[in-house]
Amino acid sequence: MEEFLVELTTTVPEGTDPAEVDRRRAAEAVRARELTAAGHLARLWRPVGELRSIGLWRATDEAELHEKVLGTLPLWPWMTAVVTAVRPHPNDPGGAGVTG
Repeated sequence: MEEFLVELTTTVPEGTDPAEVDRRRAAEAVRARELTAAGHLARLWRPVGELRSIGLWRATDEAELHEKVLGTLPLWPWMTAVVTAVRPHPNDPGGAGVTG
């Protein structure tokens, strides 16, 4: 699978019922666990003091990432995404290519 850094920003539409927001957030947590178990969500961070997230996601390609992974998130209709395809760097200290 390919890896992608994805920056997600969620903007709840004005006037949305708070119960609907709570329902979607709860469903989002369940879906994130499912995507983790399936190998699509590897890591997820929230920048300190911000309401966006940055994650390391995996999919066959960017089309699958959008259609079958991110597109299945309950909050997706309220999200904007910046997707960057990434590959391991030869000097990655966590990578297998580094020798001591």
